[in-house]
Amino acid sequence: MIVRANHFLVGFADKDICHYDVAITPEPKTRRINRVLMTELTSKHRVSSLGGLLVAYDGSKSLYTAGELPFQAMDFSIKLGKPPRETYVTVSRSFYSTIFGQRDIGDGLECWRGYYQSLRPTQMGLSLNIDISSTPFYKPISVMQFVQECLNLRNPDPNRPLSDRDRLKLRKALRGIRVETTHQEGKRSAYKITGITSVPLIQLNFPLDEGNQMTVVQYFWGRYKYRLRFTSWPCLQSGNDSRPIYLPMEVCKIIEGQRFTRKLNEKQVTGILRATCERPRDRENSILKMVEHNNYSADKLAQEFGIDVTDKMLKYHESGKDKACAPSVGQWNMIGKKMINGGNVQRWTCLNFSRLHIDGVKRFCGDLVKMCNAIGMVFNPMPVVEILSASANNIEGALKDAHQSARDLQLLIVILPDVTGHYGKVKKVCETDLGIVSQCLKPDKVERANKQYFENVALKVNVKVGGRNTALQQALTRQIPLVTDQPTIFFGADVTHPAAGDDSSPSIAAVVASMDWPEITKYKAVVSAQPPRQEIIQDLYCTGIDPEKGTPVHSGMMRELLVSFFQKTKHKPSRIIFYRDGVSEGQFAQVLMYEMDAIRKACASLQEDYQPPVTFVVVQKRHHTRLFPEVHGKETDKSGNILPGTVVDTNICHPTEFDFYLCSHAGIQGTSRPTHYHVLFDENRFTADGLQLLTNNLCYTYARCTRSVSVVPPAYYAHLAAFRARYYDEPSEGSDSASIVSGGTRESAATGAGAAGPPGTYRRLPRIRDNVKDVMFYC
Repeated sequence: MIVRANHFLVGFADKDICHYDVAITPEPKTRRINRVLMTELTSKHRVSSLGGLLVAYDGSKSLYTAGELPFQAMDFSIKLGKPPRETYVTVSRSFYSTIFGQRDIGDGLECWRGYYQSLRPTQMGLSLNIDISSTPFYKPISVMQFVQECLNLRNPDPNRPLSDRDRLKLRKALRGIRVETTHQEGKRSAYKITGITSVPLIQLNFPLDEGNQMTVVQYFWGRYKYRLRFTSWPCLQSGNDSRPIYLPMEVCKIIEGQRFTRKLNEKQVTGILRATCERPRDRENSILKMVEHNNYSADKLAQEFGIDVTDKMLKYHESGKDKACAPSVGQWNMIGKKMINGGNVQRWTCLNFSRLHIDGVKRFCGDLVKMCNAIGMVFNPMPVVEILSASANNIEGALKDAHQSARDLQLLIVILPDVTGHYGKVKKVCETDLGIVSQCLKPDKVERANKQYFENVALKVNVKVGGRNTALQQALTRQIPLVTDQPTIFFGADVTHPAAGDDSSPSIAAVVASMDWPEITKYKAVVSAQPPRQEIIQDLYCTGIDPEKGTPVHSGMMRELLVSFFQKTKHKPSRIIFYRDGVSEGQFAQVLMYEMDAIRKACASLQEDYQPPVTFVVVQKRHHTRLFPEVHGKETDKSGNILPGTVVDTNICHPTEFDFYLCSHAGIQGTSRPTHYHVLFDENRFTADGLQLLTNNLCYTYARCTRSVSVVPPAYYAHLAAFRARYYDEPSEGSDSASIVSGGTRESAATGAGAAGPPGTYRRLPRIRDNVKDVMFYC
């Protein structure tokens, strides 16, 4: 089998490249202004002062030339007028422009296409990784049109004030956007929105000389002869609170080229997925067209530096080894099959917070119980207390009442309210307060439930109550090299960070570990909060002093999971395999040094000479390498993607390090993204084929579906657990205290609900109840 990768070989001429330091005063606020200044400098002084050389500039401190400049140091004075409009909007290594097309995704946003490019070291030399990229931008429309789309107003009434809810929604949506005024012909002034007024436009005034006042409406008529219509609506505000600038919405337009960096709503996510979803053949053609458009061979800067980029994708010839597996093209079904170990549920009930009729909910629960029993569980058909409906306005109270009425609940089925946003509250109360394992369901799914849906829910329920859905045949027969011959524990770790602009919420680390051997299917999770945007896991291993005895106390996520493995299996792990998600290449050395040290110390804290061999693998999904079949329609799955189980471990991989790309899953729509596995440390001495086969086979043991997944399950589960714990960071109703962490020392502090505490502190997560933590509650 032959596959192509979106890497293009790069050749370099033998030239001396000189590096110069650049200092700009006064220091501009953005790299864009820096680049504009450098463009202006080179256009004016290239021949007279720069020896005719072209320069490559990074927008900050570094400048490169193909040859020496005719001076050691020189000052230039550059007068900058209005910066010209740039052809591309640059976001890290991606370049976006409307020339590549844009698509409306709703609520005032549009999706721009562009391309990503990055120079990569490979076994064939340097390659340029080029991919199609898309990101949301604000539409360059009038603010009034944006408001109509944001609030879903078809024919806005100028005389009808906005509700408080709509005003708050608008303030959040408009804050930070740059607008320009349109009421003066031939003159447009730009402003950045800082908020909107709490009173309508007609009530806004500002002071004149001698204590007089003038309204904004009067000012616009007197100065510009412009009659404002929407005087009952609030006004945009720029500047600051002490010197505000009022801008009526109807005279403002959103400036083009502003990237949207906040969280998209469901409608926008659907829109951007539709805009970006391309089958492999189409994506490959799009990439090749982008390479043709960029025309690297004719680029003057590339010519100056002697850079040559081929226009053909790199090919990879697979080794031809037998890679067949029993499941057909990465998936299977449960027809006529049972779970390998069904869970036992005797005490359960259901709470309905939706508008569904209680009789329909009871029928659904009955059908779900039948499905669970049919595929191998032991599930009592009678709930321990009556199935009830409850108000969505009192979720916490209803959950506590159910806990009081039915002690020792094994499972609580929750039909969520029709309005979204309550899932996190249910999970936080159940898992950290009451100690209840829950299964949440959306009302629209319940109403239209079919056999496939019941099977999927049953798979999730089974692992949440301690069951096991699948296991590898090679694991049961102990035929996995370096895994089943000696007790082996698998770890997965990930860190999730707060949204952009949120500096009060902590980053959350999650570590999961296998609790069964040799099956390797049950994983226990522990979570911990740490300083915002900190990628290294802080609580892998910790020490302290017992306040009563004065002796050292050992703790930490790694130690807790090693102890749990011993309690469950009666074995000490003889090997550790650690899959670490979410680490960028620039952090490899730092993460390996700190976290390997924590792993070593956690092991030594259990027994002085206990140092099992460790294999440390970084899992990367956020990359831009794509693999395409040599012949589309041949040796592909139904979606046109390469077959699951395809491995690339030469050519485009690192020239000196142990890494590989694995496409372990079947495509559903669009172009599959292979996962990049980078082995940073390997004391177990896996062969390349051995670790690749093990990783691929583990992808068939994911508990929530009957198909192989794209990321090895330990890393996938850690990702799910970290995102689940994000809900625990939200204060409960009536909460007047939060646990605060500062400088690594934990203490209790009274704060307002949701308070972040003093600078340098962050909220500590509430403890997950032990009975919940012992099962795969995050599935």
